[in-house]
Amino acid sequence: MKFMLQCMSHTPLKGYFDPSADVVNEVAGCIRAVRQEVERFDPEVIYLFAPDHFNGFFLDLMPQFCIGMQATSVGDYATPVGELDVPRNVAESCAESVIGADIDLAFSYRMQVDHGFTQSLIELTGALDRYPVVPIMLNAVAPPLSTLSRARQLGIAVGNFARGQKKRVLFLASGGLSHNPPIPSIATATDREVIERLIAGRNPTSEARAARQQRTVNAARDFVAGGSVLHALNPGWDLEFMGHLCQKGWEAIDAYTNEQITAEAGASTHEVRAWVAAAAAIDAACRGSWSAKQNYYRAIPEWVAGFGSLSGSGTVQ
Repeated sequence: MKFMLQCMSHTPLKGYFDPSADVVNEVAGCIRAVRQEVERFDPEVIYLFAPDHFNGFFLDLMPQFCIGMQATSVGDYATPVGELDVPRNVAESCAESVIGADIDLAFSYRMQVDHGFTQSLIELTGALDRYPVVPIMLNAVAPPLSTLSRARQLGIAVGNFARGQKKRVLFLASGGLSHNPPIPSIATATDREVIERLIAGRNPTSEARAARQQRTVNAARDFVAGGSVLHALNPGWDLEFMGHLCQKGWEAIDAYTNEQITAEAGASTHEVRAWVAAAAAIDAACRGSWSAKQNYYRAIPEWVAGFGSLSGSGTVQ
């Protein structure tokens, strides 16, 4: 059985506030190469680990981990609205197996996913529904957050299940690296409208979504101009983290604390728990017999992101 890992940063600012054409083309070249790898691999199922940004999950009930038995894209930023091709029987069996491994996994038969899931899916496969996809959300925006160690344990449980399915599997992670976009927090919000949006802001009007997106673009412009309070990007942190994953440095990964991540790399860097879960999944599926490589890294202020990509592969009998 063959397994592939792809971890890719995402950013909602693509096409809204871009860096120079050289950088845009450089990133596009990386994505094109990874997409070709995926097409050659031709996965029979994708396990997609990704965060949400208060578009599908809210504080009226926020799980740390949630698997979708059905999923719909909300179509934020430049991503399309539509259904993901979720194989319900596989997702249900995966949930049962993961919960049986003592991971408290929530599940949804009406999951809504945003660009955190769909941007990488579109860029690396060309469509929301080209391949069967099992979507797994990891909370990265609403403290209290699980630890990276717990995200790794989730990945192990998914990887063990996937190995037993005897299919050609792509473990895909979307999110990170260092960044700190202007996502409001219930701890500091004072405006009643903002608080209500955090608690139960599903299905906003097109005007409300456009206004939210414009606030993100404006914040990126301020960030580049140097007039922002957003956390600086941290290439050193990003490269060290990617190195730990490529080297299977699980002890080092488990040692990261949520407080350190926020302080050193920014509040939204917690999206890297998706990378940890996906890497742990291929490690478990291959019983440790796999290899990984860093494809790309650049700190891109216009996108308010340390933008990276890494790939891995392994085979088991």
